Amino acid sequence: MPVKKLKEYLDQNSIKYRTITHSTAYTAQQIAASAHIPGKEVAKTVMVKIDDRMAMTVLPASYKVDFDLLKQVVGTKNVELATEREFKDLFPECEIGAMPPFGNLYDMDVYVAESLLEDEEIAFNAGSHTELIKLSMKDYAKLVKPKVLKFSSKAP
Repeated sequence: MPVKKLKEYLDQNSIKYRTITHSTAYTAQQIAASAHIPGKEVAKTVMVKIDDRMAMTVLPASYKVDFDLLKQVVGTKNVELATEREFKDLFPECEIGAMPPFGNLYDMDVYVAESLLEDEEIAFNAGSHTELIKLSMKDYAKLVKPKVLKFSSKAP
């Protein structure tokens, strides 16, 4: 979903958003620094496999997925980090690792860390390593309808 399609989707749903261009950055913390946004307001997407089905986890840049906790709250024994090779073809319009957290558009479950709900606004990759979209958390939740769970902790 290139930036254009994401913007069209947001526009069709009358969502107010801002586009933020930043220098090339690959990790969520680098993106936050480059865009001058607090790390807790940058939502990173971490692709996981839950019982061999691809899913998105979305959490603050300054947090990490706790896989044991995710297994517990999802109620399964099989949760693992997906490799780029496993998910790159699911998002052909996006740079690898820069997919926006809109799994609903890809028929994919989306799990949002409850800690992300503390922010009124979130920013996230918009399909490239140089552009973010910033919008209200309320609007994001309305569009995506993610499952909100506790599955992350602050990264050391």
